[in-house]
Amino acid sequence: MRKIQMVDLKGQYEKIKSEVDANVMEVIETTAFINGPEVHAFQKELEDYLNVKHVIPCANGTDALQIAMMGLGLQPGDEVITADFTFAATVEVIALLQLTPVLVDVNPFDFNIDIDAVKRAITPKTKAIVPVHLFGLAANMDEIMKLAEEHELYVIEDNAQGIGANYMHSNGSKSKTGTIGHAGTTSFFPSKNLGCYGDGGAIFTNDDDLAHTIRGIVNHGMYERYHHDVVGVNSRLDSMQAAVLRIKLRNLNDYNTARRDAARKYTAAFAQEEKIITPLICDNCDCHVFHQYTLTVKGTDRDALVKHLNENEIPCGVYYPIPLHKQKAYQDERYNEADFPVTNRLVKECISLPMHTELDDDQIEFITKTIIEFVNR
Repeated sequence: MRKIQMVDLKGQYEKIKSEVDANVMEVIETTAFINGPEVHAFQKELEDYLNVKHVIPCANGTDALQIAMMGLGLQPGDEVITADFTFAATVEVIALLQLTPVLVDVNPFDFNIDIDAVKRAITPKTKAIVPVHLFGLAANMDEIMKLAEEHELYVIEDNAQGIGANYMHSNGSKSKTGTIGHAGTTSFFPSKNLGCYGDGGAIFTNDDDLAHTIRGIVNHGMYERYHHDVVGVNSRLDSMQAAVLRIKLRNLNDYNTARRDAARKYTAAFAQEEKIITPLICDNCDCHVFHQYTLTVKGTDRDALVKHLNENEIPCGVYYPIPLHKQKAYQDERYNEADFPVTNRLVKECISLPMHTELDDDQIEFITKTIIEFVNR
């Protein structure tokens, strides 16, 4: 059996090596390193894939969130509601812009932002909601957009983990996650479903005016060289990363299918285990792209399980061990522990298993058997 990787980037690269190498060498030979043809081509191809009017590439997913909030004109003191159970980048940019983060609990069944908790958190100061499509599963965007319309709020989708997922609207139509809110953002960090070989990110929107504003922000506030019309930043996707992403985008649907197949095999193996709660899988499964395959374990010491897996050379992840409302940087007397029962439980019970495009049946069998033997001993 091949060595098990949490993310097998090398195995994935070997299958597209000739195409990637040729694209990267072309960038080097043309020396169009910044804002070159590969960036423009990738932008257009991603717009077509997502069926969105505007993709604005940038330097990373965190910048994408910050720039989206800047583009929407959010002002210091404005409240922004987001989930407590996610990576810190989501709340980090809110704080950096001197906005007021408002953290709320998540659902126990899909780990995404709890709509009722959002409703309770809305105040006259609330200006935006940032749902996170956590672990690759689409959040309840119909309800979020309904709330936003009722209260005249912006919606910024954090789609760093969900690119390629389809959200099924209540009317039966589908939209790609990241294209439903006023703006969507993503990360092209190497381990993402669509990852480059460095840092990268992008903002999506169907709003022409917002797209124009954001295009200036990412480039020092310039629309014309040395004419700074808005306060901006320096946040660009470089041409080599775009060259890699163009190849990977062509394979993204196949990558996501491979992840779904691996997820189904994991879930089938754990089907009879009462102590193991597997992640939600939709009937057609295209609302989840399984950036992570995350279990919760009951009546089992999760940290001891992590240790046991590591001893058996099975990598795993604990996303996330400390809730954001308990992080030193984001503690606030406004928060009441009673408001976070699900998050406070998940941080003790969740464990993410290896999940990538190169997983094979032998690896999945070894991983699942090792976990089942531990929880039943």
